[in-house]
Amino acid sequence: MSDLDVCVIGSANLDLVARATRLPRPGETVLGTDFFEAAGGKGLNQAVASARTGARTAFVGMLGEDSAGAQLRGVLATDCIVADGVGTSPGVPTGRALIGVGDDGENSIIVIPGANAQLSAREITLHGPLISRASVVLAQLEVPIPAVIAAFEVGRAVGATTILNPAPAQPLPSELLGVTDILIPNEHEAAILGGATALRMRMAGTVVVTQGEQGALMVTAGGEVRIPTIAVDPVDTTGAGDTFCGALAARIAQGADFVAALRYACAAGALATTRAGAVPAIPHRAEVDRRLSAAD
Repeated sequence: MSDLDVCVIGSANLDLVARATRLPRPGETVLGTDFFEAAGGKGLNQAVASARTGARTAFVGMLGEDSAGAQLRGVLATDCIVADGVGTSPGVPTGRALIGVGDDGENSIIVIPGANAQLSAREITLHGPLISRASVVLAQLEVPIPAVIAAFEVGRAVGATTILNPAPAQPLPSELLGVTDILIPNEHEAAILGGATALRMRMAGTVVVTQGEQGALMVTAGGEVRIPTIAVDPVDTTGAGDTFCGALAARIAQGADFVAALRYACAAGALATTRAGAVPAIPHRAEVDRRLSAAD
C-alpha cells in the first residue's frame, strides 16, 4: 500500500507581486499600489494545496543555491511536505514569477524558470522510489516535458493515478497524453490546445476544464458534466487553478467520489481567490468543508 497520497512533480518560484488599480495595456505604465514577495510556482502551489487538504504529500523539483531556494524549502517544511525529491542546481537561480494584479483580481504573469528548467528525466529516475510511493502523481508544464513523462511512467507502473495541468499551454505530445489519466486545463489553455472535446479524443482518460466562477466542466467518454462552485468576492486569482489541482489530487487519493472531489476542488480554488498571493491564499480543509456545508 502506498504510504504517500500525492507526489507533485513541478516548479517552485519566488513570486514578486505588484498590485495596481488595473493591469497596464501593452506599452503603458501604471502606478502600483502595493508590492510583496511570496512563495509560488505551480508545483509548489499544488503541493501545498494537497497538503492543506490533509493528504500526505511529497514534492519533486529543483531549487537554486540562493536565499529564495532556502525560503521555499522553509515553506515545504512548514506544510509538512516530504522534500526528499527536491534537488539543487549550483549556479542557477531559483525560479521567479513577476505577477501583476489588478483590483478586479485578474493577473498577468511572467515566469523565469531558473532551476526549474534543470529538472530532467535523470532526476526523476533518481527519485523514482519516492514517486512510486504515491497514489496520485500530479504535474504541470513549468518543468521540462521529458521529466513529466518519466514521472508519469513511474506512477503508472505502480498503478497511481496521473494528473496533468497543461500550463503554460504548449503542444502536448502523444507520449505524454498516453500516460495521463486526468487532464486539467483552464478555459484559455483548453482553447489553445484545440478544445476539451478534441483533447479528450486524444487520451483514454478524463478532461476537466476549470472555468473560474462558473466552476468546472468534466468531459468523459460518456459526455459532459458541469460542476458548480461557491460564490466569493475575488481579491487575487493567482494560484486558484493550482489550488484546484492540488485539492482534487488529494481528495482522489483520499478515496472521494470523483464528482465530490471536483466539487471540493472548485470550492478550494474559489476560496484561494479571496486572499492575496499564491501559497499564502491556499485554504485548509476545515475552511473548505465549512463553506461547502454552508452551501448545501
